[in-house]
Amino acid sequence: MPLATARVTTDRPARYVKQLVSHMGHKVTATLASDGRGTITVAAGSCTLTPTPDRLELTATAVDAESLTRVQDVITRHLVRFATREELSVEWSTPIDGGDLEPTAPVVEDYLLSHHTPTDPVLGELAVATREAAADAAHMQISSDEGALLTMLTRLTGAGFAVEVGVFTGYSTLCIARGLTDGGRLLACDVSEEWTAIGRPYWERAGVADRIDLRIAPALETLRALGPEPVIDIAFIDADKDNYPAYYEEIVTRLRPGGLVVLDNVFLGGRVLDPAYQEDRYLAMRHLNDLIAADERVDAVMLPVRDGLTIARRR
Repeated sequence: MPLATARVTTDRPARYVKQLVSHMGHKVTATLASDGRGTITVAAGSCTLTPTPDRLELTATAVDAESLTRVQDVITRHLVRFATREELSVEWSTPIDGGDLEPTAPVVEDYLLSHHTPTDPVLGELAVATREAAADAAHMQISSDEGALLTMLTRLTGAGFAVEVGVFTGYSTLCIARGLTDGGRLLACDVSEEWTAIGRPYWERAGVADRIDLRIAPALETLRALGPEPVIDIAFIDADKDNYPAYYEEIVTRLRPGGLVVLDNVFLGGRVLDPAYQEDRYLAMRHLNDLIAADERVDAVMLPVRDGLTIARRR
C-alpha cells in the first residue's frame, strides 16, 4: 500500500518547499514547478510538496510499504529540521493502495449523471444492450457524461474527420459521429466483429451510419495507412492500454493544428498513481502520461473524469 499523504499546518509552506528542494537537490533529484509545487525523488520513492495558504500538503509514493516508510522518514526529518521558528506536526495517513482510490465519489458521480444534457433513447437503449450482452465487460463502455463531452468536443473543433481507436459496442462511436460537420467522416478502429456488431443498428437508427467507416483490423495498421499528412481533427483513444503510446504517436503526427486527441483511462483504476503496480500496461500509461505532459507539440490537460481523461491540443 505505497501511497500516503500528510497535511502540515504552517503559515510558511512555500518557504519550506523551496528550502527542501534547494537543500536536497544537492544529493537527490529535486524540482520546483512554476506554481510552487516541489517534487523530491530519493532512492526509495518520491514525495510531492504542495503549498496552500495555510498548510503544506505532502504526497509520498513508493514501490512497497517499507520504501514508503523511508520516504516519509526522509521528508519528515528534513522538514522538521528547517522549521526553526515553529514546531511542525507531520502526521501521515494510513498507507493506501492506488486501486482503492476513487477519483469521483459516488454522490458526485450521481450528481454528474443527473446534470448533463440527457441522453436520447438511441444512446440509452445502446447502453442497455451493452450491459445485457457484455455482462462484466460492460464497464468498457464510456459513461453518458463522457459521451456528452465527446460530442461537445467534436462540435467545438468543427471536426470533419475523426478517428476512434477502440469501438467496443459503439457508444462512443455514435457520440463522436453525431458531433461531426455535415459530410464528416469517422474512422473507427477495432478488432472485434462481435462487439462492434451490437452498435451498428443503433448507428443506423441515429442516422449516422453513413459517417462511420468501421475497420476491423489492428489499429496501428489502419492509422499508418492514412499517410503522414495532418488530416485528423479529433481522435479518441480507448483501446488496449499497452499500445497507448504507439496509438498516441501515430495520431498526434497526423493531427492538424488545433486538433484534439482524447485519451480515456489514463488512471487505470488509480493504479497508474501507485508505483507498486509494475505490469506492462501501467508502465506504458505512466510513460505516456509523462510524455504528453512534456510534449512540445501539444497543450494538454488531464481531468479527473471517470477513470482519468487527457485532452491534448496540437499546437
